[in-house]
Amino acid sequence: MTQQLENWYTSWFDTEYYHILYKDRDHTEAQQFMDRLTRYLNLPEKAAILDLACGKGRHSVYLNSLGYDVTGADLSHNSIAYAKQFENDTLRFVEHDMCCPMGKRFDAIFNLFTSFGYFDKEADNLNALRAIKQELKPNGFGIIDFMNVDHVVPNLVAEDEKVQEGIRFRQKRFVEDGHIMKTINFEDQGRSFHFQEKVRALTLQDFEAYFEKANITLLEVFGDYKLNKFEPKTSERLIMLFN
Repeated sequence: MTQQLENWYTSWFDTEYYHILYKDRDHTEAQQFMDRLTRYLNLPEKAAILDLACGKGRHSVYLNSLGYDVTGADLSHNSIAYAKQFENDTLRFVEHDMCCPMGKRFDAIFNLFTSFGYFDKEADNLNALRAIKQELKPNGFGIIDFMNVDHVVPNLVAEDEKVQEGIRFRQKRFVEDGHIMKTINFEDQGRSFHFQEKVRALTLQDFEAYFEKANITLLEVFGDYKLNKFEPKTSERLIMLFN
């Protein structure tokens, strides 16, 4: 029996298998990135931060431990249900569609780990940015941490396998119709599964065009989690600071 769910970014992100496949993400690197970023932004004490597309909340929990008032928001019901165990007076998690404003304002909004460009409708990329702009305080800062397409595409690994918790994930990657695609096939407990990841191959120039339409000012661009200068052909990340 094959399991294939349609709306990939809600169905795939909501499965336990997504978290199994990516369980070895570097938490130390993520925390060091948050340390550098918050120091660089010089956020006020107890600043209100929105972690947009927070997943299970690893960045939110750490930011809260640094003393910030944090809201983690994600479309995945299961991820938010899991993250709620970490809630306290200054840390909360909500199910939320990032294309819509939340109705409150923040000192900083972080959209991390390539959590943008998944939308089926092109217009939703702009809707999401307009929502972020509306949610930022007048002197607030937004961060989008995206892949650097100009580096990723030439170095794309076409096919590989990864074994996690006894499950062999077979992954294929390719570029199609302006998107970076990945298919993920595996078997578990006598069932076959097929999922797909699809992210629009947005360049810095694409974001700049969106920003202009959303009345967003791009302040700085970094190329990695150490906040080094962005180099178009060699930087692994495209980290944009704006307000």
